[in-house]
Amino acid sequence: MKKALLVTHVSGFVPQFEMGNVKILQDMGYEVHYASNYRNPSYGDDNRRLDGTGIIRHQVDFERSPYSLKNVTAYRQLKQVMEEERFELVHCHNPMSGVITRLAAHATNTRPVIYTAHGFHFYKGAPLKNWLFYYPVEYLLSFYTDQQICINLEDFKRAKRYFHAGMVNYVPGVGIDIKKIRKVQIDAGKKRKDLGLPEQAIVLVSAGELITRKNHEIVIRALKTMKDRRFVYVICGHGELDTYLKGVTRDLQVEDQVFFLGYRTDILEIYKASDICVFPSFQEGLPVALMEAMAVGLPVICSDIRGNTDLIDSNGGILVNPIDEEAYTNAIVKLGEDKHLRKMMGEYNWKKAEKFDAEKVRDVMLEIYGEVLKRNGR
Repeated sequence: MKKALLVTHVSGFVPQFEMGNVKILQDMGYEVHYASNYRNPSYGDDNRRLDGTGIIRHQVDFERSPYSLKNVTAYRQLKQVMEEERFELVHCHNPMSGVITRLAAHATNTRPVIYTAHGFHFYKGAPLKNWLFYYPVEYLLSFYTDQQICINLEDFKRAKRYFHAGMVNYVPGVGIDIKKIRKVQIDAGKKRKDLGLPEQAIVLVSAGELITRKNHEIVIRALKTMKDRRFVYVICGHGELDTYLKGVTRDLQVEDQVFFLGYRTDILEIYKASDICVFPSFQEGLPVALMEAMAVGLPVICSDIRGNTDLIDSNGGILVNPIDEEAYTNAIVKLGEDKHLRKMMGEYNWKKAEKFDAEKVRDVMLEIYGEVLKRNGR
């Protein structure tokens, strides 16, 4: 049987974002393998979502940090997997696993290799150190890349102009299931009660890991600045800053306004029980959580960064500098006090979200897989 390999550095990535591509490859007759660090699950606490998918798993000890010597071991492990399995297609994701995969594939003459960049670490406004370190690495590895996929326009234009992959394509993210989202119906009042939220509150919601990059702290601090107890902030996600952020809420005496819900499988229901999506990240590729909020029909307050600006414009939300606490405060107050504006923005986003439907992404990916295999005589 033909074999295809997917590679990510954390094992929750494929069940969270890549099952559409798994289905495409399986329909094309491929036995799908998945190399990842299964000891470091993300988007959940275990690997059970992979059960029953037909995916064959390979443990590789990836570390996210590019400075970790453990990635030398990961390179050797992945190289061995490639030598033993002889894959006819490799599709890798995430920066560190993308680096190791392309090096191992080059060493074992495994191809074609597809790399999807879910947001390069170098971008307009990125720290200089990101450009000095990550840009040269991606430039050199582009020579080992048969197909480069970018999910936002800034990355696509840069890769198309400066890198040397066999082909460069733009794909509008991993897609969202519009039909599934539109079918979700809830009693908003009951859902708020179940979550412990005040029924008459103005609910701000964010979905994302509790890590520095997601910038949840600035919204917490904006709550303190507003001194308006009507606003509550719901954070869906877990991560290394859990204890720190809870400490910030206590120090600022807003702990009764901030709700840490952890990783959730009912995020669409929570969105439907909320009033405003707040998405304050410092860095994004093309965020699924933001697309889902749009599809639900929420108005958005988000950071004015690459990826977010591919999704949100002034008709659907308010874009602010990610470090400007006052701008977040003003935006929250403005939308919180204007139901009509919230409704108009939400309706605009609801319609615009259809551009990112998973069926449209599937058609693009099916074409890309076919083209890269044909170019490489598969």
